[in-house]
Formats: sequence, C-alpha cells, structure tokens
Amino acid sequence: MNDELPLPKLVRRLVLVVVVMFGFGFALVPIYDVMCQAFGINGKTSTSAWTGSQAADEAREVRVQFLATNASGMVWEFKPVADQVSVHPGAAQEMRFIAYNPTDKPMTAQAIPSVSPSKAAAYFHKTECFCFTQQVLQPGERIEMPVRFIVDRGLPAEVRHLTLAYTLFDITSRQPPVAHTGG
Repeated sequence: MNDELPLPKLVRRLVLVVVVMFGFGFALVPIYDVMCQAFGINGKTSTSAWTGSQAADEAREVRVQFLATNASGMVWEFKPVADQVSVHPGAAQEMRFIAYNPTDKPMTAQAIPSVSPSKAAAYFHKTECFCFTQQVLQPGERIEMPVRFIVDRGLPAEVRHLTLAYTLFDITSRQPPVAHTGG
C-alpha cells in the first residue's frame, strides 16, 4: 500500500500551511499587545511632550526606577545618574542619563522608552525627553540627557512603584551621509 499523498493533495496542504502562517504573522502584533497588557509588560509611552499641569499630591509617594540598556550592536555607555527617585504624583521631576561614545567615529542613536507596569504608562507624562530626538555623539563625546516627567495624580492607588526603561539603538547606518563643504 502506498502511504504517499497524491501531489495535488500535498500542494493544497502546503498552500494551506503557508496561508495559516501568513495570517498568524499578521495576528502577532495584536496578540503581542494583548499579552503585554495582560502581563503588565512593555508599557508604551508617548513620543511627544505632555503639556498639562496639576498640583502635587504631597500625601502620596511613588518610587520611579530607571533602567538603561543597549540594543544589540550598540557600543555606547548608557546609564541613568541615579537608579531611582521618589516622587509625589503631580510634581514635575527630572532625571539625567549619561551617554558616551567610546568609538573613533560619529554615531547616531535613538532611545525607545517603556513603562511598567503597563497600566501605569498612561499616567507617566514626559514633558521633555532625549527620546523625542535622535542623539549624535562625536568620537569620545559624553553628554547628559534629561528626561523631565510628571507621574499623574490619577495613577491607580495600588501602583506604588513604576519603572522607566530605555533601550538605546544604533541608527548610524540609517542616516544619510553628511555633506561637507570645502573651505
């Protein structure tokens, strides 16, 4: 008895597998967002400055932890000046991050932020952030980059600790070449 599938039946099954895999690829982004929300990871923050204002809640304190990591291939030193601060919701705060380019060539970087737990991301407002723009460092250059923020008074009471994490990406190769003018 021959256990092999006839060619047309095999082709149909292979096409079906390809279609299912293609559909699953499109479904990954919404599935990822749902999983992040369910497990409280990868809270997305705004990519533009917040312009609201509110009075500080002096009776409440929230601990904000800062993390800095480099993406694969990024060689800069990158870290916050302090690991954490305690803030009163509604009060403006600032933290500085240090970046250092140890290479012998100019490099361009982009920082991508996230807040956890994810339900806190909507209550974490950046009024100024180095993540809003690309950072260019010359060889051996070191800079301090500020992030100014406000933890919203509307933050749920059970959230007493949140983490602002940045991942720094090397985007030098994606930048157009700089034209030099002769003199």
